Amino acid sequence: MFHLVALPFKLVFGLLFGLLCLFVVLPFALLVVPFLLIRFVVKAAVLLIAVPFAIVAVIGALLMAFLAVVCVLMIPLLPFAFVALCIWAIVRSSRPAYSPQP
Repeated sequence: MFHLVALPFKLVFGLLFGLLCLFVVLPFALLVVPFLLIRFVVKAAVLLIAVPFAIVAVIGALLMAFLAVVCVLMIPLLPFAFVALCIWAIVRSSRPAYSPQP
């Protein structure tokens, strides 16, 4: 019920402060617009300069992470690779040298 009683006062003060802001604050707000535009242009320029470096850094980090995962997965297999290399070397050295038949 109080809201209905206070409604005319809200409307009057709302219109009064709205007109006050329109005629007093708006000219000063128009002085700020060029600075806001300059701020936007500077931010856009910084973004255009910084984004390629960020993309290169992300790609480098992903490559390093992929290399780390590959190393972590392959290191436990090194003893088996060493045994296979030894067997291959023994088999390779035990073959007779090639001698052409006359």
